[in-house]
Amino acid sequence: MSTITISKYNEALDRYNKKIADASVEDMVLNMGPQHPSTHGVLRLELITDGEIVKEVIPHIGYLHRCFEKHAESLTYQQTIPFTDRMDYLASMNNSHAWVMGVERMLGIDKDIPKRIEYIRVLVCELNRIASHLIAIGTYGIDIGAFTPFLWCFTDREHIMGMLEWASGSRMLYNYIWVGGLFYDLPVGFEERCREFVDYFKPKMVELNQLLTNNQIFISRTANVGVLPLDVAINYGCSGPVLRGSGLKYDLRRIDNYSAYPELDFDIPVGKGEMGTVGDCWDRYKVRVDEIDQSLKMIEQCLDRLQKELKRTPEFDPRAKLPRKITPKAQDYYMRAEGAKGELGFYFIADGRSEVPFRAKARGPSFNNLSVLPAISKNVMIADLIAIVGSIDFVLGEVDR
Repeated sequence: MSTITISKYNEALDRYNKKIADASVEDMVLNMGPQHPSTHGVLRLELITDGEIVKEVIPHIGYLHRCFEKHAESLTYQQTIPFTDRMDYLASMNNSHAWVMGVERMLGIDKDIPKRIEYIRVLVCELNRIASHLIAIGTYGIDIGAFTPFLWCFTDREHIMGMLEWASGSRMLYNYIWVGGLFYDLPVGFEERCREFVDYFKPKMVELNQLLTNNQIFISRTANVGVLPLDVAINYGCSGPVLRGSGLKYDLRRIDNYSAYPELDFDIPVGKGEMGTVGDCWDRYKVRVDEIDQSLKMIEQCLDRLQKELKRTPEFDPRAKLPRKITPKAQDYYMRAEGAKGELGFYFIADGRSEVPFRAKARGPSFNNLSVLPAISKNVMIADLIAIVGSIDFVLGEVDR
């Protein structure tokens, strides 16, 4: 660490200590977490409160730091995939998809990936996106006091977990998408079972909307609470449902047109202020609900292509394009993809000689989304702070990395 960096750190620490010392004279300093059910992980929120009013929120992170970037500098590109799964461990397929696409583009083999593999990748990623959003919706409901939606969401998520376990052999951390292909082709009968799940799940989303989305108590707790203006969201680098909840139609699946997404028909839900103000907690929640419908739509299109045009054949080998040695030429390359929580990016520095990256920097969307919390939590009630934290839907494995 340089002298300048140490000096800036000490200055920031002095400002923080003075702020806490000044606050403790007249206000109350409360700790929420790191073992608090409403912090969605090992996050510590230091609250400066005046009675029930939160004057300032100071997040403290680092409790789940697992040295992902150091691991990436010590292992080959292929060996790092299990570690990408552990960043946003609720949407592991999306993490490995972004990493693998970056490596394939550095190698120049991204155009050689068979279409069947691309559609399978999108299929499992969208299934995993639905599973992630179901956790976001279910836990958000229980944060605010709605217990039944929590059970419903986790029950339906189990169907997805079972299918992904059938395909990959693991329930949460899959190591399924590999550089150049897949660990294994879809099991026989997977497509039929997946379509059965889609047919079963569509009516369940209608019931969920009746129970929670349009519930007047839920609307009262979330509408006009935690309003995130669009300019603030952009300045903080927010992405995913948090950014789209503020009204901006920005989705990397459409903007960057990677993998099989250019061939799929889907909409990009945004916050419209239907129940309150554009960018409030209800809008962020509703974007995730609508994204589940769009993911179901994409899954159906992938199944149609896999069953009609990209049929399973005995000679198809999902590992046929796996390179024997992964040594990209010397270059710097940034790959981004639309994860369940926003823009997930990997910045690679390859030296052209080794199978191990010289440097790999991860850009986790949860980090930027969480950083906006102090800006939208000033002068709110402590109970409303719980609603704001839940509406951001971050995962600490991606914040701390």
